[in-house]
Amino acid sequence: MRVDGREISVSGSLLQPVTRRTNDILRLILSAVFLATVITSSVITRPRWIALEKSVSEIVGVLTPTQSDVVYLVYGLAILALPFMILIGLIVARQWKLLGAYAAAAMLAALPLSISSNRIAAPRWHFDLSDRLSTLPAQFLDDPRWIAMLAAVLTVSGPWLPARWRHWWWALLLAFVPIHLVISAVVPARSLVGLAVGWFVGALVVLAVGTPALEVPLEEAVRAMAKRGCVVSRLTVVRPAGPGALVLSSDSGDPDCTADIELYGPHQRSGGALRELWRKLRLRDTETAPLQASMSRAVEHRALMAIAIGDAGVANTSTIAFAALDRGWTLYAHKPVRGIPLDECADTTPVAKVWEALHTLHGYQISHGDLRGNEITVDDGEVLFGGFGSAEYGATDAQLRSDIVQLLVTTSALYDAKSTVGAAIDVFGKDIVLRASRRLTKSAVPKRIRKSVTDPSGVISRLRAEVKHQTGADQIKTEPITRFTRSQVIQLVLLGALVYVAYPFISTVPTFFSELRHANWWWALLGLVISASTYVGAAAALWASADETVSFWRLSVAQVANTFAATTTPAGVGGLALSTRYLQKGGGLSPMRATTAVALQQSVQVIMHLGLLILFSTVAGASMNLSHFVPDATVLYLIAGVTLGIVGTFLFVPTLRRWLATDLRPKVKELSRDLIEVAREPKRLGLIVLGCTGTTLGAALALWASVEAFGGGATFVTCTVVTMVGGTLASAAPTPGGVGAVEAALIGGLAAFGVPAAVGVPSVLLYRVLTCWIPVFVGWPVMRWLTENEMV
Repeated sequence: MRVDGREISVSGSLLQPVTRRTNDILRLILSAVFLATVITSSVITRPRWIALEKSVSEIVGVLTPTQSDVVYLVYGLAILALPFMILIGLIVARQWKLLGAYAAAAMLAALPLSISSNRIAAPRWHFDLSDRLSTLPAQFLDDPRWIAMLAAVLTVSGPWLPARWRHWWWALLLAFVPIHLVISAVVPARSLVGLAVGWFVGALVVLAVGTPALEVPLEEAVRAMAKRGCVVSRLTVVRPAGPGALVLSSDSGDPDCTADIELYGPHQRSGGALRELWRKLRLRDTETAPLQASMSRAVEHRALMAIAIGDAGVANTSTIAFAALDRGWTLYAHKPVRGIPLDECADTTPVAKVWEALHTLHGYQISHGDLRGNEITVDDGEVLFGGFGSAEYGATDAQLRSDIVQLLVTTSALYDAKSTVGAAIDVFGKDIVLRASRRLTKSAVPKRIRKSVTDPSGVISRLRAEVKHQTGADQIKTEPITRFTRSQVIQLVLLGALVYVAYPFISTVPTFFSELRHANWWWALLGLVISASTYVGAAAALWASADETVSFWRLSVAQVANTFAATTTPAGVGGLALSTRYLQKGGGLSPMRATTAVALQQSVQVIMHLGLLILFSTVAGASMNLSHFVPDATVLYLIAGVTLGIVGTFLFVPTLRRWLATDLRPKVKELSRDLIEVAREPKRLGLIVLGCTGTTLGAALALWASVEAFGGGATFVTCTVVTMVGGTLASAAPTPGGVGAVEAALIGGLAAFGVPAAVGVPSVLLYRVLTCWIPVFVGWPVMRWLTENEMV
């Protein structure tokens, strides 16, 4: 390579690998959104669209027929020649590998618009040729398939060709919209569909074949180095460009001018900018730095931080040059990194020296932000830092504490938790280390730090235990770093689900309240008392299932919160999860033991539910026609077929079969063992059975009391069968809490047994108020109380 009369040798391959940039993914997403928008608007507002086009055409269509024919002919010829111009451009640029993608994009774009109901349609013209210029270019211009093909090949070819060509060609293609309106010959909506299809197909092909390399401006880089006094005589490629920068080593004969040159392409910032934006949205303001959307600003920040950390005396490199080059490239040149990475010389470097270097850096109010082992080097016993891409000058206390946590994880993996925590306390003090250790969580430790160590979860757990041991703290409370904590997100989702499931009930409130004027409030009060007693029964069953090791009364209170969690999640899974969580945090049980206890209680509950259903159905005898609750034969066959399909899938798919053998089987054996042990303890078994029975019969009694509050008409046996069928539907219905399905089943069941709608409808609504909605609104503050006291 010859630059300004000097010959410069370049060794290594500058050819960048084909990559799939974030820009390519964004282009595909935007094209899909545009296609959906065009199709939706065409289908929904087609008559209005046509009327709008005609009115616009009447306003802007000022050309005479002869002038329109001339414009149409000239533009038609340009559009007809455009794909051949693109093809010639690719051949001139010698992009031979792109020809296959070019042809594939053209075919895939035209084919969808050519398919009719039973065949591939030939070109059809959509305007009257009697008063328009009947030429080949005009016919091509009218066909949306040609527009789709042009958009596809232009999208595929664009990244491989000069930007100026690409911009002019896109302008030429998009000019069909105003030209169509001026001439008023073709409806642009059809062509817009072709444009959207072509753009989407082209974006899909680009994502499949990858984005090409861009020409590297080495001459500009050499001139930028010369301005800094470094006359480059040789360049060696250390790492080709890809996800990261193109790294070259320069030599000028002067040891002081030897440098590592990093060249960043114009499209390498989009992924980092999106990640930075996501962090900004997810984390609190004190946790993040200002947004740097452009690559130039990001690299400039890194160069300036290298200068600042070099002034602190703990940088393993120094900035030589920073420059913005042609075609959007950015240059960052710095001296070669001094020292050996810490993870290669940890045996000979005391851990205390690492912490002293970080303390020196923090003394200048600078945070590093990326304290991995390979970003820390040791040179003649001196610990230095490199990287600086995440460093911040004037860092917040949160960013400084994050540095401490990162170094705790890194040095604990290289040394051990005891010496690491001891050195950190000696340098920073107990209070600072203890407060920083509140960030020893998966969400607070950056992903790049966790990936750099082996077993990050184990390292973090050992560090928390060691910090508590050396500081004498009883516990380390987690420091929230996100804008919303996990519990707040869960509560927000549950509230949204509550609003969703409550909406159908709210619409019936006026009718329900009008019927309440005729209700007997004593029966309603009895139903409320009975409903409250079911929580005691459920708590007793779970208390006995957990070996009576938790507080019975607190467990009873937790059952009220369970109602809120179960009602706002499908199939009541939220209530089961909350019970398991309470047994772990509030009761001190291990995760396996807590899960087993809940599974044991639920298993006995299902057994008692089915047993009582059979018993009360038998007692009722022929007087109760249960055929109302039996599904049709088609539904039964469908259920059986789906069940067999699921069983076959689990038996024939190796991954699912291993899951059954390794994950599910031990839990089933544990549950079976617990059932056998419970059967050998009559007192404990009796308490579980009584609690589960009381829960089921209490719900039936509450429904019976609700019916009696509006005049009666159903026996307790009837209410029991109806309630248990409704409970079964509640667990199977996809809606949270079974809302809608339960009410329909209960009202239909009462009607099937002769209860008039004037009694059955308000009775069921009162029953749901007593057993569902009152506990739900009481359970919300109870759940918050349990959360604040760290019981769930």
